[in-house]
Amino acid sequence: MKIGVFDSGVGGLSVANAIQKDVPSHEVIFKNDKTHVPYGTRDPQEILGFVIPIFESLIADGCQVIVVACNTVSTTLIFELRKRFTIPLIAIEPMIKPAAALTKTGVIAVCATPTTLASDRYAELKSSYAKDITVLEPDCSDWSNMIEHQQIEASRINQRIQRVLDANADVIVLACTHYHWIEEQISILAYGKAKVLQPESAIISELKRVLARLG
Repeated sequence: MKIGVFDSGVGGLSVANAIQKDVPSHEVIFKNDKTHVPYGTRDPQEILGFVIPIFESLIADGCQVIVVACNTVSTTLIFELRKRFTIPLIAIEPMIKPAAALTKTGVIAVCATPTTLASDRYAELKSSYAKDITVLEPDCSDWSNMIEHQQIEASRINQRIQRVLDANADVIVLACTHYHWIEEQISILAYGKAKVLQPESAIISELKRVLARLG
């Protein structure tokens, strides 16, 4: 079976690689949008116009399921996309629920793009699972661009992570797949202070359920 994986840029490649490693009997087709990356500061309706033809091309290539490996697209457009496309779309969302369950200090940090943080879905997740929890949202608006162009300034990332650690956050959520490429850097800084969460294992579990249903 062919599995489509989409992201605005290189972030979703880490998800595609993880899926291919875990379900090697299936073919993974990864597509991104190098022309318009990053999406994190763009208007959702503008993004929709970029995404639709890419999804159409994945379906034309024979994909029977698409993993939307982009928090920005998932939190702003997944319901509209599911109306347009009949194949299963597996969305990636900020891991607010597991972070809220894990925190002992009552403080978590969510590293996400401005568009994700401004989305109705993100607000719903916070309202549903983090009512009594302090949610810190460090400025990560330039991270995707740094990672996409392999111009990572470690000091800028470390400074923002250190601030949330100093504010007593004991769970850090990586809510953009671009940030998976700097997970090790963040984990080293957070070692012994905070747990770092990213959704690849959860997405693979959901994908396996979908694949079993599709037969």
